[in-house]
Amino acid sequence: MPEPEIDTSVPHSARIWDYWLGGKDNYPVDREAGDAVLRVLPVIADSAKQDRAFLGRAVRFLVSQGIRQFLDLGTGLPTVDNTHEVAQRVAPESRIVYVDNDPLVLAHARALLTSRPEGACDYIQADIRDTPAVLAEAARTLDFERPVALMLLGVLNHILDDGEARRLVADLLRGLAPGSHLVISHTCDATTGELDGEAMRRAVREVMERGGTPIRARSPEEIAELFTGTRLLDPGVVSCSRWRPDPSPWREPEVPHFSGVAVL
Repeated sequence: MPEPEIDTSVPHSARIWDYWLGGKDNYPVDREAGDAVLRVLPVIADSAKQDRAFLGRAVRFLVSQGIRQFLDLGTGLPTVDNTHEVAQRVAPESRIVYVDNDPLVLAHARALLTSRPEGACDYIQADIRDTPAVLAEAARTLDFERPVALMLLGVLNHILDDGEARRLVADLLRGLAPGSHLVISHTCDATTGELDGEAMRRAVREVMERGGTPIRARSPEEIAELFTGTRLLDPGVVSCSRWRPDPSPWREPEVPHFSGVAVL
């Protein structure tokens, strides 16, 4: 397979996210864009870390509910505690399929395929909007007659049209068995006592004006609409830092990345 072409002349959301997480798979243009966003929205780096922590808590919860299959769309760059690592640490027989169309993710896909022998991992290079192809390819590894966890973390915010985002989720859910779960995290422009929605909107414009990956922040109510056709579990759509946080004497601060988990 030829080496994927990686454009280092414009910032890319996955590489900016990697920079905020302290990773090394980024370029000067990504760091410049990331720093520009930090000047407008300093909380965004903490938001990236909280979103990663949410992934771990959500996957552990799903495993506790008997889920052993995961379809992770918009995978992003491999980092610490990817979906398969969290799931197989608790249930080694878990099967995971990652989907992304970022050439840099493809270049690092081997890191996503280190499955334990009892389970399985696969990586599909595809546009997540091509749902028939995604489901057909994923069926090589996953049994769609049994429940699957559909993971959409930090990816629907790249689909700017609300109707298209809702249709994508609905199309994917139609391919899943009852008892499947839907997990979403999404950039949020809520204004609360702790969050400045206008600062988030300025940060989005900053990335877009630099030629970066198109991105859309949505309100908590708009994010909740993405769960149409499922039953949202408590505590609903909240800051990812406050979705069933680990026990602590301190209340987790809100971050501008909201999340939820639902059952089909």
